[in-house]
Amino acid sequence: SKDKLASVRDAIGAPADTPLIVADANDPSSVKAMVAQTKSVITTVGPYMLYGNELLAACVAAGIDYFDLCGEPTWMRQMIDTHEAKAQSTGARIVFSCGFDSLPFELGVFFVQEHAKKVFGAPASRVKGRVRDMKGTFSGGTAASMRAIFEAAAKDLSLVALMKNPFLLTPGFEGPKQPPGNKPVFDEDLKSWNAPFVMASINTRNVHRSNMLMGFPYGKDLVYDEMMVTGPGEQGEAMAKKVMAANNKLSGTDVPKPGEGPSKEERESGLYDLLFVGIAADGRQARIAVRGDRDPGYGSTSKMISECAICLREAPEVKGGMWTPGAAMGNRLIKRLVDHAGITFTVEQ
Repeated sequence: SKDKLASVRDAIGAPADTPLIVADANDPSSVKAMVAQTKSVITTVGPYMLYGNELLAACVAAGIDYFDLCGEPTWMRQMIDTHEAKAQSTGARIVFSCGFDSLPFELGVFFVQEHAKKVFGAPASRVKGRVRDMKGTFSGGTAASMRAIFEAAAKDLSLVALMKNPFLLTPGFEGPKQPPGNKPVFDEDLKSWNAPFVMASINTRNVHRSNMLMGFPYGKDLVYDEMMVTGPGEQGEAMAKKVMAANNKLSGTDVPKPGEGPSKEERESGLYDLLFVGIAADGRQARIAVRGDRDPGYGSTSKMISECAICLREAPEVKGGMWTPGAAMGNRLIKRLVDHAGITFTVEQ
């Protein structure tokens, strides 16, 4: 609503005469009128399968930049199939998944592969993404998106097969078999138990799409998975099972409602610590860490998507199409995140 926009304008200290534009996500003419007044659109209104179609289509038609926080791979594939050719012709740069899913993971793989090329002389065909620590509050919007995905699959069983395909977002390319990541396992490389990571289903698919969009710099044989590190021994195994049980509850009803989320104090006290391990054919390892200093889903995500929008405006040479942030902006985006978003990328021994 206009009142909410005005309160945000005042809260961030923007000039009082900053214009406010109100549009109805389900009204194509309203959305087109809004899009006609800008060069870039950031949308955080999910589930995107319910509220995103008209806006994305309008941005493609107008040839402007679009950035979202989407973690809905089946909807993304539908949009790619429907709009990619037109986006390439109009110059629209559509950038999916600019938040915690999947930016730090996509760029984490990008960064570890850059390091692997220096250490091994070649990219790593096996990469492990591991969540070592994460402090953040689950959001109502994320819960609504997960629920929408499951409800859509229940109505259309063909979506189930799509959701299981690790190469869902790489139309025309099918790589090697990928680890399922759906149950606790002991990881010999890390000497720790690992638990399923709830966001792996979108992150891994975005990593493979990024690899394809860049022309396969990681090779066509990349095997990549993501899990949560829970520690060694019986305690680590028990924690892995506890994490898995908690994951299974996230699509239920006992979760925050859309619009609900962490307090300012919770956002500022949040953090995350991600490990990426590239493994060479001879067993050598290249390790890097990606760390953020805010709640991943809000405090850090808000900075990520904003930096994506600014970074791409400063990169007019990037052509129209359906992009991942890393494939479109790579190292220049990493630099912006380090300089402005409280995110670090470091090599580990």
